[in-house]
Amino acid sequence: MFRTLMNAKIHRARVTEANLNYVGSITIDEDILDAVGMVPNEKVQIVNNNNGARFETYIIPGERGSGVFCLNGAAARLVQKDDIIIVISYVLVPEEKLTSHRPKIAIMDEHNRIKELIVQEPAATVL
Repeated sequence: MFRTLMNAKIHRARVTEANLNYVGSITIDEDILDAVGMVPNEKVQIVNNNNGARFETYIIPGERGSGVFCLNGAAARLVQKDDIIIVISYVLVPEEKLTSHRPKIAIMDEHNRIKELIVQEPAATVL
C-alpha cells in the first residue's frame, strides 16, 4: 500500500504576478525549485493565505534568481499580486518507507528568497 505524503513545500512565497492571458500554471524561480526538489510540469497544490483559496496547477520554471511566483491562466483569478501563498507537492510513498521519508520545506522571506530550508515542520509552527 502507498500513502500520499508531502514531498516539498515552499512556505510563504509572495505572488509577484498574476497573468490571466496564459494557458495555465505557476511560474516559479528555478533556483527555488532546485532547492526543494520540485520539477517543471509537476502537479502542485497552491494555498492562498490571503483568501483561503486552494487549487492545483503545474510548474513552469522561471528565471533563476528572479524570485518569480506568477500564477497564470484561470488560477490568476484566485490570487492578487503580493498575496502570500504556499506551494505543496506530494509523493506516493510505500508503507515500508513512511518513517524515512523527509520532505524539503523552504521558508521564504518577504523578497522570495529562501530564509531557511528544513526537512520537518515543528509542531505549532509560528512564523
